[in-house]
Amino acid sequence: MGIELPAGQKPFDIVEVRFKNNRKAFYRNAAGLELMAGDVVAVEVSPGHDIGVVSLTGELVRVQMARKEIKDNYEIKKVFRKAKQEDIDKWQECRKSEQDVMMRARTIARALNLEMKISDVEFQGDRTKATFFYTAEDRVDFRELIKRFAEEFRVRIEMRQIGYRYEAARLGGIGSCGRELCCSSWLNDYRAVSTSAARYQQLSLNPAKLAGQCGKLKCCLNYELDTYVEALKDFPSTNVKLRLPKGTAVHMKTDIFKREMFYVYEGQYSEAPIILSVDAVKEIIHRNKQGIEVADVEEFIVQEVAVEKETDFAQVVGQDSLTRFDKSKRPNNRNNRGKGNNDRRRDNRPTSNTSSNDNRPPRKDQGTAQNTRPPRDPNRQQTPRPPRSNQNTQNNSQTGEKPQGNRPPRRDRPPRGPKPQNPGNANPPAAS
Repeated sequence: MGIELPAGQKPFDIVEVRFKNNRKAFYRNAAGLELMAGDVVAVEVSPGHDIGVVSLTGELVRVQMARKEIKDNYEIKKVFRKAKQEDIDKWQECRKSEQDVMMRARTIARALNLEMKISDVEFQGDRTKATFFYTAEDRVDFRELIKRFAEEFRVRIEMRQIGYRYEAARLGGIGSCGRELCCSSWLNDYRAVSTSAARYQQLSLNPAKLAGQCGKLKCCLNYELDTYVEALKDFPSTNVKLRLPKGTAVHMKTDIFKREMFYVYEGQYSEAPIILSVDAVKEIIHRNKQGIEVADVEEFIVQEVAVEKETDFAQVVGQDSLTRFDKSKRPNNRNNRGKGNNDRRRDNRPTSNTSSNDNRPPRKDQGTAQNTRPPRDPNRQQTPRPPRSNQNTQNNSQTGEKPQGNRPPRRDRPPRGPKPQNPGNANPPAAS
């Protein structure tokens, strides 16, 4: 990777090459090519050659071989060369045709009434060989199937039976945890998983939740199994019954994280369980063996303390009242001030058809009729306007223009009388 090795040390001459569906193998770089991760190379197979991508080089390959227990001997095949453009084009054409070949192969297998499922097809890089991966419950006689495949696809046929876990690893997918399947991403060795792993972890034996995409128990059940087994060594046996003052109690369940054990009295399984710590159960078992009766079991029961959690957010829903929409809405006087005055003026106009209900006193919010003008006095004399000047009239008559000039000032009107303090009913009663 561009890092110089110490003096006198040679680089490791084996590289790791990745093929379809994360299938990996080790090949010797006998030609001394400068290979780095991501290079496309042609490697030795029997017969012909295959195309793959270099995934690991250097001393890390030695570590991987030691972990997978692969020995560095003559059985490791060689890297021929870096792939040419013609090799890459033929390799990509093979990858594109694999899906159609698999669907055609399933049709042929169904026509022969074979109890098998062809899950994947992989062509060799030089298109001289095709490997068909299948799963089956029983042994399958596929001799006639191979003949049909050879006539149909014109390549060398190899049938390889795989397990359900290996099939899920090749196909890939997303698990119930929301992440990529472990078997298709990083898990290489598939250890057997038994139902005892679920019992140690206090899980319900529900096949729908414990089964993975392959239909078998999930591999992740083994990840924390050793920790649970180590923690349960300090717990007393669940088969031991406790002799308490009210009767004999049997084990119901165990909370490994809180180190608590739940017991119920025999015949009273619907009653609330008795919660005891691990140390309390050991003490009761020790007293029972010595023949000492437990006078009061309350001193051993775990008291649950309710801890109030402080929330750092506002509970907006709890602050609102459920009857907030039932309250009457009061008018906004600021926005309706002008509108109300216009309505009052319109109502104060006299009408001929007025009912007796109009004689009611004004409302408090209506106020006094200050905006209404008092009726004009018919006996008031009008002051006559002074005549116009004759000089302006004559001059305008000769020129044909309208009279211009300053008009005499208009006399002021006489002062109005005082405004009534309480006009009473502004609308006079209608004539009968």
